[in-house]
Amino acid sequence: MNRATRTKKCNGFALPLVIIVVIILAALATGLLFASYLVRVQAVKAKCETEAMLAAEAGFEKGIFWMTRQKDILGALQSGANEGTIDFDGSSCEYIVDFDDFIGAQPVFRIISTGTSGVSKRVVDVQVIQEITGWVMGKCRIPTGPTSTGQVNFASGEILDIPIHINNLNDTPDERDIYISGSPRFLQKVEMGESRRTAGNFDKYSTIMSFFEEAIYFDQPNVRITDEDSVTSKVNRFRDSTDPAFRFTPEGNAQVSNPQRAVQLEFYVQDGIGKVRITNNCTVLGYQRNTTHDYKIKPGSNPQTYQTYYVYAYHYAPSNQAPVTVNIEDTYVTQTFGTKQSDPGGQIFVDGNVIIGSELYDQMTVKGTMTVVATGNIWIGDSIVVDGPRDATTQLPKDENPNILGLIAQGVVKVVDPGFSAYSSGLSNYYPGQAPASVPDKQYPSLPAYNHSYKPIGNGSGTNRVLPRSVIVEAAVTVGGGGWGAENVAKGSSYGGRKENSTTYKQDFLILRGTISESIRGVVGIVNSDGFIKQYYLDRRLLTGILPGDLWFGGKYVPAPAGWHDYRPEE
Repeated sequence: MNRATRTKKCNGFALPLVIIVVIILAALATGLLFASYLVRVQAVKAKCETEAMLAAEAGFEKGIFWMTRQKDILGALQSGANEGTIDFDGSSCEYIVDFDDFIGAQPVFRIISTGTSGVSKRVVDVQVIQEITGWVMGKCRIPTGPTSTGQVNFASGEILDIPIHINNLNDTPDERDIYISGSPRFLQKVEMGESRRTAGNFDKYSTIMSFFEEAIYFDQPNVRITDEDSVTSKVNRFRDSTDPAFRFTPEGNAQVSNPQRAVQLEFYVQDGIGKVRITNNCTVLGYQRNTTHDYKIKPGSNPQTYQTYYVYAYHYAPSNQAPVTVNIEDTYVTQTFGTKQSDPGGQIFVDGNVIIGSELYDQMTVKGTMTVVATGNIWIGDSIVVDGPRDATTQLPKDENPNILGLIAQGVVKVVDPGFSAYSSGLSNYYPGQAPASVPDKQYPSLPAYNHSYKPIGNGSGTNRVLPRSVIVEAAVTVGGGGWGAENVAKGSSYGGRKENSTTYKQDFLILRGTISESIRGVVGIVNSDGFIKQYYLDRRLLTGILPGDLWFGGKYVPAPAGWHDYRPEE
């Protein structure tokens, strides 16, 4: 084979090889380009998925924010102003807030938020409940005058086995909004509306952190117990859902000084059945001191202005009107929202004041689920406990105990001083006013009260009426017009002060097993002097809501247990 022939054969072999190499390289390049394209597609898709999910979560947060801004969430949902959109750079979301269902008596809400980015969509679907705290206060201060307040200290000897929330006082200069004297025990979490540090970065809490045996949280949303419109709206819903037979507007027309119209309630158990004895059209003889701790919020001031009010001295009932006794279950109703209904519960509504107490029993006993709402004050003149099983160590009702009491007032909720019924001016705690000349000393009061009879409350007989040394209240207490506490606690040298159970003790014990929401603090006692020493214990059953409808005023809404769901919607 000559050289030319060999050259031709080599050239003929090289060309296909080059073509094959070019094809392989082209395929590799195409594969690399395709792989790069797929990576970019995946990156874009992942980016869109992430943006869609973040947009959906932003819609959920906006829904929560909208809920916290409503004075009355159920009323707002009924008006339909519960949806919106948010546009971002390259993504957006649509969200809606709606009522979902009841868990027992607690409303459950639902937020559905759909986030979109490119062709990607993600949905966040969350069932939400209102967070309920053990002891909520608008201010950790007591009124001391029409426009002034003073600090209330947590003191040595006090056991606070209850979570606490205190709204931000927004004071200037910025000082600590919780006040401590001695070494009280905070056994559960404490939430503060204010920040731990001032604007100048001073740590206001460094010297008291050791008192909090559980966590303390700062910058928490304020509760709405101080919002008069919110309280009124929810009270009106309660009124409208109450059986008309148990809506009362007492007349209170006995001829006494400073008459306050009221309904008297006496709870007891008979033959295993929970009962309530109702005496309508009572008249409370009210008394008002010039120097006093007995203040309430002036209506319409939300709450910036305070006024003294007529405390409970004693009361009369019409002689020609017998009390009505009913089974607590006779008062049961259900709350309805759309097609959903709550579990049934007892409701009594009073457009006026309520007196809870009796001369017949050492304590009131509630068997059943009962909520009492008053547009005025609720006065407590006996211990009030719930029936049913309780823990032998803590004495708290057990989780399975179905018996619960709620007390809600647009005025104040106060433990009265039955010593005001005493009729001897020789005692340091005598009832206000002089005895008529025709009535001997140390007898029941008999001021002119045509067709009315004196109705004593508290323990003891005749004029020596007192409360037990340990007054027990087992209830969810909500106070829209002031504070929870005790009346007639001493102030000033001329102030007689409460009649104590025994002269051996300077202070009695006020034991609360339940929850408290109050617009501003009420006086319970003066350390080592008068009134009560607090012993408060959380009844955890109340944290799931026991009142028919939405009568809680917390500032936070949180996902219900197992209530969070997020997913890609089906195309």
